[in-house]
Amino acid sequence: MPRIDPERLLADLRHLRSIGAQGIGVVRPAFSAKDMEARRWLKSRYEEAGLEAAIDGVGNVLGRSRNAGKALLLGSHSDTQPTGGWLDGAMGVIYALEVVRALAADTSTRGLAVDAVSFQDEESRFLGCLGSRSLIGALTPAMEEGVVDNSGLTLAEALRQAGLAGVPRVNLPRERYAGFVEAHIEQGPQLEDAGRRIGVVTGIVGLRAIRFVFRGQQNHAGTTMMARRKDAAAALYELAHRINQEFPQVAGERSVWTMGRLRVEPNATSIVPGYADLDLQFRDAAEAPLDAFAAVIARLVADMNARGGVKIEATPTRAPIAPTRLDAGLLQHIEAAAERHAPGNWQRMPSGAFHDAGIISAAIPAAMLFIPSIGGISHDFAENSRDEDIVLGCQVLADAAASILAEANARA
Repeated sequence: MPRIDPERLLADLRHLRSIGAQGIGVVRPAFSAKDMEARRWLKSRYEEAGLEAAIDGVGNVLGRSRNAGKALLLGSHSDTQPTGGWLDGAMGVIYALEVVRALAADTSTRGLAVDAVSFQDEESRFLGCLGSRSLIGALTPAMEEGVVDNSGLTLAEALRQAGLAGVPRVNLPRERYAGFVEAHIEQGPQLEDAGRRIGVVTGIVGLRAIRFVFRGQQNHAGTTMMARRKDAAAALYELAHRINQEFPQVAGERSVWTMGRLRVEPNATSIVPGYADLDLQFRDAAEAPLDAFAAVIARLVADMNARGGVKIEATPTRAPIAPTRLDAGLLQHIEAAAERHAPGNWQRMPSGAFHDAGIISAAIPAAMLFIPSIGGISHDFAENSRDEDIVLGCQVLADAAASILAEANARA
């Protein structure tokens, strides 16, 4: 079986970390100057590894093997959160590069075709999983129209600034692939808490998101008596409280919900707010709890609107993402490799975070593996994993890749 080079793997990961580094974290949002610098560097590393490499019209970095036969696509994303950790996405991207090199160096696997990819904008600066949606042909002109980031920059302008306007966009040649495997840090505490070193991901949660807009009447905080107020902030607080009271009654075992962004206007101490808005996101690995949450929301909004006063509007802020079951056949290869290198020290588990694999699975078989996150921390500068777990995960992926391709080509 192929053997990865731990020092080379970690050196490349640390070099990628240096592009956009701020302290122990990384700031490399999609289409930023640092993001594009990282993509150009990655393209050069793909080429040095013997791949035909290009950056396509949405910023995906694609490296294609010159070998014949069924291919396996490996990778993740290299864009970061506005203040992100150094391994989220980046680890899977460098794993793909290292597996390409490791298989090419072994006489028993050098003829196998492994393609590598770094997807663009998984982290939703403009549109979540933009790159993987584009690759499978699921990115429509209507989805792109009018899309802006939090600063008001349009996606079209970001593409122009990145030098990608007019660059062809690659479509995934589905018949080429035996599947796609994405390696990722867990971004949670399960593996660390269980003392396990590899997670074999069975599925990815579904996700829905709602924005509530509250329209009341701005007025003087001293002269407007409580009974006459149309306080948009008070309505926001009430709805948030009622959601937290009622969601647990219909939640699944692993349901989660977050109200992580709100705005109150005019946001002044002596003014009754006339406007507020609140974003709610909820996730589960099954559709039933997601449908139940949606029903609770509809009932609560209707109840509060029936009183008069503050008017509440509830609007989806993204297309719903359905829960994803990952490919059982690919997972068997990952499990076998995990047992070979970490006997009894791996487990099956769902992913509570969404990943590009959830998009790619609509086109070709897809699978994922996790390594532990120290303290379960991610989307923060403090995100980290132990070097020995990073190395182990890559070796498991290399073995699984070789096994998947050997089986796929034997069937061809």
